[in-house]
Amino acid sequence: MKNKINRNFYAYLFIIPFFTVFVVFQLYPILYTFFLSFHKWDGISKIVNVGVDNFETLLRDKYFSLSLKNTVRIWLGNFIPQIGIALLLAGIFTFNRIKGMTFFRAVFYLPNLVTAASMGLLFNLLFDGNKSVINQILMNLGIINTPIEFFSSPIFASSIASYIQWWMWFGYTLIIVMAGMTSISSEIYEAAMVDGATSVKTFFYITLPLVRPTLLYLMITSIIGGMQLFDVPATLTNGLGDPQKSILTTAMYIYNTGFKNHNMGYASTLSVGLFIIIAILSVISFRIMNAKEEK
Repeated sequence: MKNKINRNFYAYLFIIPFFTVFVVFQLYPILYTFFLSFHKWDGISKIVNVGVDNFETLLRDKYFSLSLKNTVRIWLGNFIPQIGIALLLAGIFTFNRIKGMTFFRAVFYLPNLVTAASMGLLFNLLFDGNKSVINQILMNLGIINTPIEFFSSPIFASSIASYIQWWMWFGYTLIIVMAGMTSISSEIYEAAMVDGATSVKTFFYITLPLVRPTLLYLMITSIIGGMQLFDVPATLTNGLGDPQKSILTTAMYIYNTGFKNHNMGYASTLSVGLFIIIAILSVISFRIMNAKEEK
């Protein structure tokens, strides 16, 4: 009995550091954010209770709506081609013997190892300003006479942000989808071939339905990460979200409200609003995928 108690004591002792870190750096900030969302506070002076005024302001806030649209547009601009191309290449790599497949997978995954802030800064140096790298190359080659303001186009700026996200996460998505495909039993494909199923029908009627749990995981995690997009657009436009606030994401707006305008209470309200939106989108995605599976 004494040995059992000692083992339990040491077991709890080992998990205490995790729960301590979790409570101090995750649970407490989350609960305090919900608390601040009903208050007005600049980070220094006394906290003032304003009730639901912050949430009423949130519903009328045009910049929150704009940032939300920008976030969804940038996310869709990278997720749709990301999952489509990943499915195509995963099918090719999984069901065909291709030389150097391991090398290609490593190359595709390599951009994911670089920090997003570094990627945003790299493309900022390439395209932003009259002395950007691309402008200097084009002028030295005699293709243009005057520098081009690449980021003066909202479409271009938004597309670059989506492309960076796609470039960074495409390899990760490819590896996860391939893992899902390789877990499918070969006997199922053999039975389909005996019945005369073509490769296209096999892909759409066998492979896709069986990798649906993998796709659901990728969609939900992509929604959570995509709706919190901050570092790429922030470094791409020096934290401004220009031009015309075209890549001002919700996370950037929250940061600007809290740490630049020193309105911690309303920034917390924006965070709660973003949390609710992410939860709703995740539930909708889960329901849609499950509804297809039940059919």
